[in-house]
Amino acid sequence: MNHSQTIARHLLEIQAVILQPKDPFTWASGIKSPVYCDNRLTLSYPDIRSTIISGFVDLIKNHYPDVEVIAGTATAGIPHAALIAQEMNLPMVYVRSSAKSHGKKKQIEGLVKPGQKVVVIEDLISTGGSVLKAVDALKAADAEVLGVAAIFTYQLPKAEQQFKTAETQLNTLTNFEILIEEAVTQNVITNEQLVALKKWYQDPENQDWMLHG
Repeated sequence: MNHSQTIARHLLEIQAVILQPKDPFTWASGIKSPVYCDNRLTLSYPDIRSTIISGFVDLIKNHYPDVEVIAGTATAGIPHAALIAQEMNLPMVYVRSSAKSHGKKKQIEGLVKPGQKVVVIEDLISTGGSVLKAVDALKAADAEVLGVAAIFTYQLPKAEQQFKTAETQLNTLTNFEILIEEAVTQNVITNEQLVALKKWYQDPENQDWMLHG
């Protein structure tokens, strides 16, 4: 079992990712989704947390070897970014979804110098919109954003398009395709439900996938 499969198994074991093709969740956008993800749960399991941080460090060393600053997205990316920065002995900052309306009205908390090479940490990629706002804020501060690293991605077409448009590299520890294959292995879902889940992430706005759930 490779590292991506191991992390996918952990996410299923602790129900950080829940698959319910027969009883789908409704997102704020109104989209019916057979999956719910809360990767903050991983923080409560020291062994799993360590595996994830180790995975992040390896990913960053392989894909972003010139990194100088680790940036977490508020709020979900902050604890992971702090642990990664500590492990790599690097400075850490975090980026709010918008600038504060009081005080110094900062969007970036911590010190980023112009020209510094930054990797942005997120726990989950759905459409990519929120993390790309953080990327924009860092670029506006004259940082050089090397890319984004996340625990998990739904692999939605909209996210792929948004990262492409933003010319921003994305790398994740595991992804939806790996997770649902692992879910079959663990008897969490049936092969028929696997078909439904694949249809969903390829075109989440088309609810035909529910016919296979």
